[in-house]
Amino acid sequence: MYGKQTERAIGALSRLAEVWDNGTTRLSAMQIAEQRGLPAPMVAKILSTLSQAGIVAGAPGPGGGYALARDPSEITLKQVHALFERENHSHTCPFGGGVCGVGDPCALHDTLVSMQKDISRFLSSTTFEIFRSAAQDRGLKPTQRTVNVSVPRESYRAPDRGRN
Repeated sequence: MYGKQTERAIGALSRLAEVWDNGTTRLSAMQIAEQRGLPAPMVAKILSTLSQAGIVAGAPGPGGGYALARDPSEITLKQVHALFERENHSHTCPFGGGVCGVGDPCALHDTLVSMQKDISRFLSSTTFEIFRSAAQDRGLKPTQRTVNVSVPRESYRAPDRGRN
């Protein structure tokens, strides 16, 4: 669905959304990195890109840091996705060997088109308000990394190769 840089950008922005109070609370790149378990240099670079795009506002110096530039309900996952992912304009079918959209479709065509539409709808309709609400209205907090997980719940990530 998206790469590591996009995932890390969503992680950084979700943290800023969790503390959203109309931009008063600011977090440093280091704080966000530590709180999300992300590499600090990557977070700093991502925040710079997000700042240039007008998604976050940064303030230098003591008491500085980053905050969302606007209400989390106005920032979609698609806006972030567009900054860090390249659109594939190729019409070559990677599964059927032909040109997608011309002639007979490959065996996966209809399923992949449907999945792509679902992903696009998800990215367009999901805002960072979901993270603000989860933290501020429902009190949800991320599980600490030190927790031993004996039976993990289902994950959106690809399964480990060692598991069934």
